[in-house]
Amino acid sequence: MRMSSLLSQTLREAPSDAEILSHQLLVRAGYIRQLAAGIFTSMPLAKRSLTKIENIMRDEMNKIGGQEMSMPVVHPAEIWKATGRWEKVGPEMGRFLDRNGRDMVLAMTHEEAVVAIIKDEIQSYRQLPMLIYHIQTKWRDDPRPRAGLIRVREFTMKDSYSLDRDWEGLDLQYARHYQAYFNIFGRCKLPVIAVKSDVGMMGGNVAHEYMYLSPMGEDTLLLCDACGYSANRQIAEFQKVKSPQEEPAEREKIATPEMKTIADLAEYMGIPESKTAKAVFVMAAMQTAEGEEEKLVFAIVRGDMDLNETKLTNALGAKSLRPAEEKEIAASGAVPGYASPVGLKDIIVVVDDLIPESPNLVAGANQEGYHFKNVNYGRDFEADIITDIAAARDGDACPDCGGAMRAVRGVEVGNIFKLGTWYSEAVGATFQDADGEEKPVVMGSYGIGSGRLLASIAEEYNDKYGLIMPITVAPYEVHLVELGGSKDERGEVKQAAEKLYQDLTAAGVEVLYDDRDESPGVKFNDADLIGVPLRLTVGSRALKEGGIEAKLRHESEKIQIPVGEVVARTREIIKSLYDDILDKLEDVEFEG
Repeated sequence: MRMSSLLSQTLREAPSDAEILSHQLLVRAGYIRQLAAGIFTSMPLAKRSLTKIENIMRDEMNKIGGQEMSMPVVHPAEIWKATGRWEKVGPEMGRFLDRNGRDMVLAMTHEEAVVAIIKDEIQSYRQLPMLIYHIQTKWRDDPRPRAGLIRVREFTMKDSYSLDRDWEGLDLQYARHYQAYFNIFGRCKLPVIAVKSDVGMMGGNVAHEYMYLSPMGEDTLLLCDACGYSANRQIAEFQKVKSPQEEPAEREKIATPEMKTIADLAEYMGIPESKTAKAVFVMAAMQTAEGEEEKLVFAIVRGDMDLNETKLTNALGAKSLRPAEEKEIAASGAVPGYASPVGLKDIIVVVDDLIPESPNLVAGANQEGYHFKNVNYGRDFEADIITDIAAARDGDACPDCGGAMRAVRGVEVGNIFKLGTWYSEAVGATFQDADGEEKPVVMGSYGIGSGRLLASIAEEYNDKYGLIMPITVAPYEVHLVELGGSKDERGEVKQAAEKLYQDLTAAGVEVLYDDRDESPGVKFNDADLIGVPLRLTVGSRALKEGGIEAKLRHESEKIQIPVGEVVARTREIIKSLYDDILDKLEDVEFEG
């Protein structure tokens, strides 16, 4: 490709709304352009990189028996209503009416489409196991798109779906995906870790996320370096420090004027925060026989801990949570800032599993300016649900070995789910087993977003001059720069550059040829910004010495290659760059 014909243009400055480095560099280097909030055009450079990423996905899926297909972006609402997700998913789902007034969905994922297909196609156990996948556009109307391609509304994903006759088969396909995903990210040269995660709206009972560790990530992960435990904070467990045991004391009301926070209350009373009860009110959207209904929930954790809303959502089986308003809290008889479950009725009370073991806590008295001392679970109040709803934090004890965990930020670049039979049972996607019995297909779901993966690669590989793209995903393998020289030398330089361009292309090398009438500074700056792995420079000085200058983007050293050896040496360098990445792929033990 000649840069004089390339649609993408580089920019000296990043747009003001580009928040993170990858967004700034991908825009400046001409890879992407924004059409609307969370909606981007992949320019020719990005399209080439994305195609390479997607072909890596295809290759790894094919290696584990995948069959590629293509499913529609637009779905009839009936298939989503059959699984219950029409009601379960909130406004992020794209809904519209077709011209006949029928409810339609813009797909955010394709489980419903898959079970609609296999309901008719899979009849016998002899057709299982099976693995299907596609690479398709999705729509999720995210209320807060940000960070360029990291968090968007329209995106492309590789989705694969495993189909099995039993859980043992699912376990096998899940483990194969676990390794295949590490291969995909390894071939893209992106360092990732796999952590246990919440199943969320996908359902099922086991899930893992592949995380690229970066301060700009929105997910918090808890990692134990001692034993290898890793989990998203949404579900991370930890060993809780129990309160010292003591005999329940008599409950006592005390004046606590203007003490509405745990920190203020503990300081005022001269007690540790662990001797207090932290009250959190939320409104939970619950699905009932009559439809969706919001219910007030009173969640309690010990004062030295934080509430984990994902754990609370799962404990309630709620569709979603939102903070309760003061008038909603007051309607229950509680007083914001001075609330406790003591004496309250007609409210769902959920307490962390440490609360029943924490005697003589200080809790609100449901009266402005007052708290109760010596509140004890069982005697003074009871809960509808007792479970772990506390959030793990940096330094908390690992649930497996007791070592101190560390909290880090990460970007989710892939996920895998054991769905089981939830979807297939919902629509009657069954098969006849060897014993003649009809059984639901056991499913797994596995996804990687190609755009987010590209953005993460850009975030990982760059310097102050621009992108440094790994050879496996770079839009081109070689950036050929023609330097005009003096007026008398230009013809010779151009002729040599043109010949080299033709020879490299004929040899199967992907070349971005800068044939523009620009200064050397502009050309070199653009080459660094775009980040192609190998730069070859045809200039009058080197030609006089019978050579071409070569420089790897990630190194400062330049070398001169004899003109007659350039094509062969270039192919050797390119092969070594590929081999360096492939040689570092490792088998990763799946621990379940």
